[in-house]
Amino acid sequence: MSASVVIIGAGQAGGQAAVSLRQFGFEGEIHLVGEEAAPPYQRPPLSKDYLKGKLERERLYLKPREFYADNAITLHTDARVARIDRDEKSVVLESGESLNYTKLIIATGSRPRPLPLPGADLDQVFDLRTLADIDALKPAMVAGKRLLIVGAGYIGLEAAAVARELGLEVTVLEMAERVLARVTSTVMSDFYQALHESHGAAIRTGIRLSSLKGEGAVTHGVLADGEEIPCDLVLVGIGILPNEELAVGAGIACKNGILVDRDTRTNDGDIYAIGDCAHRPLVHYGRDGRLESVHNAIEQGKIAAAHIVGKDRPAEDVPWFWSDQYNIKLQIAGLSQGYDEVVVRGDPANESFAVFYFADGKFISVDAVNAPAEFLSAKRLIAADAALTPADVADESVSMKDIMKTALAR
Repeated sequence: MSASVVIIGAGQAGGQAAVSLRQFGFEGEIHLVGEEAAPPYQRPPLSKDYLKGKLERERLYLKPREFYADNAITLHTDARVARIDRDEKSVVLESGESLNYTKLIIATGSRPRPLPLPGADLDQVFDLRTLADIDALKPAMVAGKRLLIVGAGYIGLEAAAVARELGLEVTVLEMAERVLARVTSTVMSDFYQALHESHGAAIRTGIRLSSLKGEGAVTHGVLADGEEIPCDLVLVGIGILPNEELAVGAGIACKNGILVDRDTRTNDGDIYAIGDCAHRPLVHYGRDGRLESVHNAIEQGKIAAAHIVGKDRPAEDVPWFWSDQYNIKLQIAGLSQGYDEVVVRGDPANESFAVFYFADGKFISVDAVNAPAEFLSAKRLIAADAALTPADVADESVSMKDIMKTALAR
């Protein structure tokens, strides 16, 4: 069989893998299989500028549609994979078509965690994941309408910011005692709750939703204590689940995602997994985990392509993320899970500050709010495993540039 790579999943990770294969000199067949009608596109702008109507659909695309034909990449859209046949080294589509592979890349991404409550299937209840989701939501985002958001993570809060800018009335419900409780510190939670409340959003924490109510379309959210919150539409943002079912069905090892090594290979040496669906080594932290980010999708797409063509593994960057809400740009470097000490540099009241996280005295992460110097310095320090101390960043009389130089020299 001549060399052929099949990529299941035409999102950011799968699209990057296809592009990188050609850039790295792969000359065999490439099949890029996606369930959606669109070619690979960016997801972050969907719930921001695209929802606001400030970004045209074509500007979401990672590459123009004609790019794939011009580079001999066969793009299968509206195509769903039924199963992976490892014995025959083929991918079987629901249409019955089979695609043979010498190497297979699974880039199936993730899906929204479903709301496990009565009424979740009512009309005007939306997820925020795909282009189709946003296209369905857009007509409902009308000034004066009442929006109920379930979940105060980054997705829910970003949607709340856009909705307030569009003039909707917004209520956010969160089961935890604070917003962003699973991903950040109380400093950041307090800042973001105050930010949203200052823009007119109602944030209710420690609240359990018991059901959604309505005749055909949703009209109320019902809380566990019986209180009813009137609403015209509901957005659900309670997390995502990795799409690992095809891998499980093929006997590929999974654990909250598809288990891969540093080269993105699964326990089958001819099968790779990348992006949201992959459970990968986190080399800067000495453990494994999933990363849900654009950075991770691009990086793993390049790593898989490089391994397939026999090139050296591209550098593995420090995990980084961002969130835009109102006039606030949050940039995150590293992973803060397991922190036991927090140092705040700057004043949250001025909407420009950074929260540095330490575990057993070791610097592990930063949340930088309108503070690009802190973000960039922190990213470099984590990559270098530099000996930054809490006392270093607490001294605001010393510039971040000088703090970084000192820590790197130790």
